[in-house]
Amino acid sequence: MGDISKSKAGQGPKELSYPVLKQRLLSKPGRVLPPPPSAPSQSLTHAISSLFLHPSVETALHLLNDDLVSAHFLVRHMQAPPQFESMMLHGILHRIEGDYENVRAWYRDVKDSDVFRTVWGDDGSEKAMDFVRKIEILRKEAKHQDVSEVHQLEDGSKQEIKTVLEFCEKKFGTQKLDEARAVWVQDEKSSGKGSDMVVGGEGWRQF
Repeated sequence: MGDISKSKAGQGPKELSYPVLKQRLLSKPGRVLPPPPSAPSQSLTHAISSLFLHPSVETALHLLNDDLVSAHFLVRHMQAPPQFESMMLHGILHRIEGDYENVRAWYRDVKDSDVFRTVWGDDGSEKAMDFVRKIEILRKEAKHQDVSEVHQLEDGSKQEIKTVLEFCEKKFGTQKLDEARAVWVQDEKSSGKGSDMVVGGEGWRQF
């Protein structure tokens, strides 16, 4: 049986309410290393997309579901101010992928934003970079991982996404958003950056 039950024979999957979906996603371990291609739950991907949420809220949920492809499709349309929430989520996505230089670039771009300060504190840039450094070391030393340290970093990863998600909930709400294109924004500089990351092969994963 899948994650989402059938409402009636011959009908599509039953939609999950936002609170139930959020609770289910937050029950999963945090992700600090690149997930295998089989990691995302397709039924949860469908449930997330079916709610027609603000793209930043939807992106955070896709990250909790290990669905980096769906998350990247959204954030690449929102990679310039004033969409600092999406820019930060873009950094988190690259952290999960293992593309640490791009993480640092995105975090530097948003370090003065309200969402970054909410997650890491008013002077939290050094703390955030240290967190990324610890994960980078963990990945390089995969054969000698300390289980307690892995769990600590996983908790930190989930808490980071959860805090961004709840910031977005307060700012944008969780109501249905029929037209999301008004939210999408790119400037010339970020368009070039996005092109490098998405198709130029700079990142760990190419889309």
